[in-house]
Amino acid sequence: MKTKEKNHKILIGLLIVLFMVMLGASVVGAANIRIIDSLKIFISHIPRVGSRIDLTGIPTSHITIISSIRLPRIFLSFLVGYGLSVVGTAFQGMLKNPMADPFIIGTSSGAALGAAIAILFKLNTYFLGIGFISIFAFAGAIIATLIVYNLASVKAKVPVTTLLLAGVATGQFLTAITSFIMVVSSKDITSIVFWTMGSFSARGWSHVKIAFLPIIIGSIILYVFAKDLNLLLLGEETAENMGVEVEKTKKILLITSAFITAFAVSVSGIIGFVGLIIPHMTRMMVSSDNRILMPASGLVGGIFLIVVDTFARTIIAPTEVPVGIITALAGGPFFIYLLRTTKKII
Repeated sequence: MKTKEKNHKILIGLLIVLFMVMLGASVVGAANIRIIDSLKIFISHIPRVGSRIDLTGIPTSHITIISSIRLPRIFLSFLVGYGLSVVGTAFQGMLKNPMADPFIIGTSSGAALGAAIAILFKLNTYFLGIGFISIFAFAGAIIATLIVYNLASVKAKVPVTTLLLAGVATGQFLTAITSFIMVVSSKDITSIVFWTMGSFSARGWSHVKIAFLPIIIGSIILYVFAKDLNLLLLGEETAENMGVEVEKTKKILLITSAFITAFAVSVSGIIGFVGLIIPHMTRMMVSSDNRILMPASGLVGGIFLIVVDTFARTIIAPTEVPVGIITALAGGPFFIYLLRTTKKII
């Protein structure tokens, strides 16, 4: 009971921190917006409750900045951070590899190639409110995952070692094609490189709508298998003896994780280190039980990416720093520290 109470308190604490970080991020920027005004605008978007909030006296420009620019970025960065962290937790448990992350099976390389092809052919138009670069990135991520899955499958089974090797090989091959495109079309190098470093610049509510349901529903599916993940950590044979359908579980986890990652990458570009370091960071606060580790990692990842995005858009304003650069600068040293000081944990 004490452990459950502690876990509940941690989750409630993280939700409170999340709200405070969201509110703080909404007022940080060039426009001088009061935190109380931001709070009112924030609450006004909540169904039923929002209609009772009086926004009289708040400049229209401030309402537009918060509602149309900052809030969608904040929600999108939370969704991407949440999704990547949950997938990272699932992969580290399923593959029993502390170095596993959402991009280990070539998803990011496929997305980068898809985006590079769209940029190469100047597909800067939109379809149903979705940019073709995002559509191509999503398609590339899914195709890359399917290739890896088919390469790794051995008699209806997906051995972990084969999956990792197939992921690395496919990822390197797709990265080579992307590099070739950059060489052939030197004019597009900047656009391709900027996309591959990840950014939430010029993202709106349409991107939030694209990512929301797939990431949330996918995360719920992964959470349903949290107990099975705990058993997989004991070994596949042990898990099977305890009633886990190992191969079926791995397939569901792999497919669901691929879809979450594909949707996240399609709206934000490639943001590394989040799915790698956040599960380890969260494991230091809670137990290794995936039933608490998974949702806690998601919340920590979302909070982390909101903070990073806020920092990225303000550090050298009006120029924005790609989010992936900040996550690498923050994640690299932390992970080195983690490897040196907490080997028993990971």
